[in-house]
Amino acid sequence: MRKASAWKRLMLLSPFWSLFFWAALWELIGRMGWNDLIPPLSATWFAILDLFDSAQFWDALWLTARTFLIGLGLAIGIGIPVGIMMGLSRRADKLLSVWVNLFLSAPLTAVVPALMPLLGIGEATVIATVFLFAVWVVIIDAQAGVSHVAPSLVEMGRVFGCSRRRIIFEIVVPAALPEIITGVRLAVIRAVKGVIVGQIIIALIGFGGLFDTYLSMFLMERFWALIIVIFALSFTLIGLVEMLERRFAFYAGTR
Repeated sequence: MRKASAWKRLMLLSPFWSLFFWAALWELIGRMGWNDLIPPLSATWFAILDLFDSAQFWDALWLTARTFLIGLGLAIGIGIPVGIMMGLSRRADKLLSVWVNLFLSAPLTAVVPALMPLLGIGEATVIATVFLFAVWVVIIDAQAGVSHVAPSLVEMGRVFGCSRRRIIFEIVVPAALPEIITGVRLAVIRAVKGVIVGQIIIALIGFGGLFDTYLSMFLMERFWALIIVIFALSFTLIGLVEMLERRFAFYAGTR
């Protein structure tokens, strides 16, 4: 029993030791000076503090958050109804599924620059990029959730005289919530990629502008500090969505 409990404690601490190992390796490589592109991790942490004292960083964070939230909001607000419609209607599914799967599997990084002649270089293009990265997975998961709702639940609603609207909004959608929330979580991950791709490749604004500035001036400590901050923000945001996903997971066992 003691060996088993010790092994469990070791497994719980394994992520910590992994992070400690890679942090130590990063610090060692930076101290040796083999590559000027990789500064010591300690210098990067001090650069994070400098970022937080910079008004330029907070302006970039606000601009990035605004474009991210608008693009993600549009993807969720459009993707969920479209996915529900595809799950309820075979005609809609046959009409739209080809395009949804096409864009879901397409290399959007290569397709997105075509937006520049239409929307110009600015926030509109970045918002459209976030939307294109996120909307398709929302549609797919919402459609899958609705399609897998037990027919007995729908039949029960009909037996009790529910209208089609009540069946959809009070039976089908709640039963499909686990898949819908999963689609939202995956959309958040893809939206983070979309906003960074849009700001770096298309419009050098927000964090994309900071990346370009730090690289052109060879401020590698701030460059890596910004990457760590973006990773931390993404991890926190995805963790919040996962908490929401677990709160709705009880539907999966009762539907």
